[in-house]
Amino acid sequence: MHNIHARTAKALRRAAVGVLALAALLVPAPMAAAARSGGDGRPSVIELPGATGAEGIAAGDGDTFFAGDLGNGNIFRGDISEGKAGLFITAPAGRLAVGMKVDRRNDLLFVAGGPTGQAYVYDLESRKTAAVYQLAAANGSFINDVTLTREGAWFTNSRAGELYFVPVSRDGDLGDARTLELAPPAGTVDPGFNLNGIAAKGGHTLIVAHTGRGALYAVDPDNGSNKRIDVTDSSGAPVTLTNIDGIVVRGDTLWAVQNLRNQVSRIKLNPSLDGGVVQEVITSKDFDVPTTAALFGNTLALVNAKFTTPAATSFEAVLVDARSRSGDD
Repeated sequence: MHNIHARTAKALRRAAVGVLALAALLVPAPMAAAARSGGDGRPSVIELPGATGAEGIAAGDGDTFFAGDLGNGNIFRGDISEGKAGLFITAPAGRLAVGMKVDRRNDLLFVAGGPTGQAYVYDLESRKTAAVYQLAAANGSFINDVTLTREGAWFTNSRAGELYFVPVSRDGDLGDARTLELAPPAGTVDPGFNLNGIAAKGGHTLIVAHTGRGALYAVDPDNGSNKRIDVTDSSGAPVTLTNIDGIVVRGDTLWAVQNLRNQVSRIKLNPSLDGGVVQEVITSKDFDVPTTAALFGNTLALVNAKFTTPAATSFEAVLVDARSRSGDD
């Protein structure tokens, strides 16, 4: 894709909401103060000044976060305590920014490139591109999200039953990408969006979200074998995680962002990773199709993609209590 601009970003949002509805059935710019305050004095909304879209967010050092402009690939840097964000990296033409993660040890930012089939790695010190990977064919794929393990970065493809691994040495050297074919059930491709959010559990096991099925799968990265994580409510009734998108895991807790439902389900996973119980459903009056989240202690930071508002002209990160039933408390 080339010459991505605001109209393309709007077209991407229109296309994304259609697919999701089907699945349900280098000097940085000055930091711009643009935040609404929460009841405790902390910001609840942090605007991404000049963004034409939003989809990915990642935690950096301390209270620093990075967020991506979906339509043109630009990267913003912000601070959740100060309530400020500003343009940090201007991406070359043709790039998009979907899910992302920060390798804090090596000061690297990994970004999924959506329908380009690409993944990008940025050096956060120089703000320059460290590598570009063509993980899958352009336009027939959707590189959606990324997570990090001790060995490297894992990417999902929402159009194929496979993951992609980029090795990273202890010194930050990047290796050649390889493809991991997933066995059924996670590897079976359905119409619409398939594999989406991804997270690492215990340093090795991967958990992937399947948007179309509203499901979670535990994946062995050594051989691609996997099993469904059966999610229930507190009464034991099965729960479908409708419109599941990005996921975050800490310990035995998983937060599942459900974009078009404007909510996040907080799930307690069992040790064998074959089941989990929804403990809270987190909502906020400020949610407008949140897609991915980053965790800062007991605070979740999410970006609003606004897929149902193709004419949106502003985009922001929203902060909520990771433990709270409602972000309106």
